[in-house]
Amino acid sequence: MKRYLTIIYGAASYLVFLVAFGYAIGFVGDVVVPRTVDHAIAAPIGQAVVVNLVLLGVFAVQHSVMARQGFKRWWTRFVPPSIERSTYVLLASVALLLLYWQWRTMPAVIWDVRQPAGRVALWALFWLGWATVLTSTFMINHFELFGLRQVYLAWRGKPYTEIGFQAHLLYRWVRHPIMLGFVVAFWATPMMTAGHLLFAIGATGYILVALQFEERDLLAALGDQYRDYRREVSMLLPWPHRHT
Repeated sequence: MKRYLTIIYGAASYLVFLVAFGYAIGFVGDVVVPRTVDHAIAAPIGQAVVVNLVLLGVFAVQHSVMARQGFKRWWTRFVPPSIERSTYVLLASVALLLLYWQWRTMPAVIWDVRQPAGRVALWALFWLGWATVLTSTFMINHFELFGLRQVYLAWRGKPYTEIGFQAHLLYRWVRHPIMLGFVVAFWATPMMTAGHLLFAIGATGYILVALQFEERDLLAALGDQYRDYRREVSMLLPWPHRHT
């Protein structure tokens, strides 16, 4: 019974992630979904800035603290290791859904590209960014990243085994193509409002800080293998002269 509950929990967490990820595209792009970065709760500008920064902060703290090895060692004293990743994914998704729900509109326009070719180019970059995010997860192991492999192994009664480090496709050009895709998607917009700008700056700043912690963890886990990889491949921008 426990094994079935484990895989149901993992699948449910993944479904919540899919909802949060799909909504993120509409939220940032101001398309399809009812509440977006540009059309949310009306509020005075001061209140909007504070609330939006708190929402970004909640996600940042959850996302970074729960990803650290020290926290995982403590956390898995209470949560079975097989659902640790699924729980992380679930809580990250809930933090995003909270952000979508409580975001405050900041409607001042920073730029508005009216020229058709410019708009098409920016929309193309927007969709390219999201496509990069999604496809990059499969270039490592999508199912491991979102906890499905862990709960599947538990359901089958098999021990968990680490997946070895390999750099495939985009990972041969940048170390963090998922984050590169996010940055492109957050900034590529024909109309940049103050609220969207705050979101883009906050999210990009968080990514740059969080990557330092992630790199430190990867160095600790992989040692010289990752150290060599860092020397050969750029972190976010695919500089050709570093690629070998």
